[in-house]
Amino acid sequence: MQQTDQNTLHKKKAETGSETGKGKKAKSHRGLIATLWTVFALGVIGVFFFLFLVYNGVIGYMPPVEELKNPTDRFASVLYSADGKEIGRYFVGTGNRVYADFDEVSPHVINALISTEDVRFEEHSGIDMRGLGRVLFKTVLMGNKNAGGGSTLTQQLAKQLYSPSSSGFLSRAMQKPIEWMIAVKLERYYSKEEIIKMYLNQFDFLYNAVGIKSAAHVYFGKAPKDLKIEEAATLVGMVKNPSYYNPVRQNERTRQRRNVVLAQMEKAGKITKAELDSLSALPLTLDFNRVDAKDGIAPYFREELRRMLRAHKPERQNYRSWETQKYVDDSIAWETNPLFGWIEKNPKPDGSKYDIYTDGLKIYTTIDTRMQAYAEEAVAEHLGGYLQPAFFREKRGTRGAPYTSDRAELSEIRRNHLIRNAMKNTDRYRTMVKAGASREEIDRAFNTAREMKVFTYHGSVDTVMTPLDSVLYQKMFLRTGFMAMDPLNGHIKAYV
Repeated sequence: MQQTDQNTLHKKKAETGSETGKGKKAKSHRGLIATLWTVFALGVIGVFFFLFLVYNGVIGYMPPVEELKNPTDRFASVLYSADGKEIGRYFVGTGNRVYADFDEVSPHVINALISTEDVRFEEHSGIDMRGLGRVLFKTVLMGNKNAGGGSTLTQQLAKQLYSPSSSGFLSRAMQKPIEWMIAVKLERYYSKEEIIKMYLNQFDFLYNAVGIKSAAHVYFGKAPKDLKIEEAATLVGMVKNPSYYNPVRQNERTRQRRNVVLAQMEKAGKITKAELDSLSALPLTLDFNRVDAKDGIAPYFREELRRMLRAHKPERQNYRSWETQKYVDDSIAWETNPLFGWIEKNPKPDGSKYDIYTDGLKIYTTIDTRMQAYAEEAVAEHLGGYLQPAFFREKRGTRGAPYTSDRAELSEIRRNHLIRNAMKNTDRYRTMVKAGASREEIDRAFNTAREMKVFTYHGSVDTVMTPLDSVLYQKMFLRTGFMAMDPLNGHIKAYV
């Protein structure tokens, strides 16, 4: 009986101990959960506090409100002929950007861009939380590099406008939250249409095609409003990586990327399945028009116009001793010609000066493209096709070439002086003098043959000659001038 009571007592103690252990475990478990929730809450608060500091510019760079409301934009100036044709542009580097308003862009471009780059563009306010969640789960945790990015169109615009290029994971990771906050502010100040418009005007499509208007002209020879669905999909496909999806060099790769964009448009309900199938089967056809500041008709007219627009008030000390007449002519032009020095004479409302390379001016000229084309053809035919070959034949093998071989007209000493002056006017000579090269070193460099590209009327050719021979070769080309004027009003219609 006593043994039974002791067993019962031990059993009760064991049960009591077990309950106590379970209680301690439950209490410990609840404490751990509370700690985790506290850490999570502090983490969330910390993230929001960090973003608050970024938003207000305490951490990182945040553009001033005035700059966000009026972002600095750079557009090439465009020259137009009297018959309404574009005849050239003034820009530097990759600045061939021409402004296009929202209603000047084909709806196919808008649909392709939203369907491919930011399908919830109309729903978010700069940051797509679902997109960020997808990136966190699929890309970061699952390691799926093809899951897509989480950047919205507004974030991409923020990056284009304000983020410098970065190298390294840490610097890029720091840029991301800054872009998020800039995107949130951009959504406050601009409508969705304005954000799309700014994005399309900013993007660099390669080959000096900056912005959708330049890109449509360079790759398809048309205005952005006239782009077909497959053409719009091609340009939007380049947004992912314009160098990798270069339609000029990588036609098939870019065609496949175009078809991915078309598939996204079908998925978003912008085109039908039948349209997707028919458009995907099309080859990628371009009407490529390489753009350069020197390309196009009337290059000398455009250069003279640029010189006149940017001219400064003539000061005698800025002219060489033998430029007296030029100083007189420029002084008269400054006083009597509104075009001469137009930029100096016509400041902006805020007092600053216009820049023809970045301020997107529209310059209307009196040149007629049809007459200009006839004039250039006539000069090329008569000078390049007849007179120049005859001059080459006449001078071939003569010691005085490209000058006269008549000693009565030009002595050997005078000829050598002219050649020396021609050498001094080259960039090679000026660079070597600036570097401290001696006359012997300069002469040796100018008389050492090297590979180079030289002009002919049939296109540039690769050849081997000395720099001195190339100077004399350039001196061999005849020069001429051609001008057609309307006698009723003095308008210049053609200028070569």
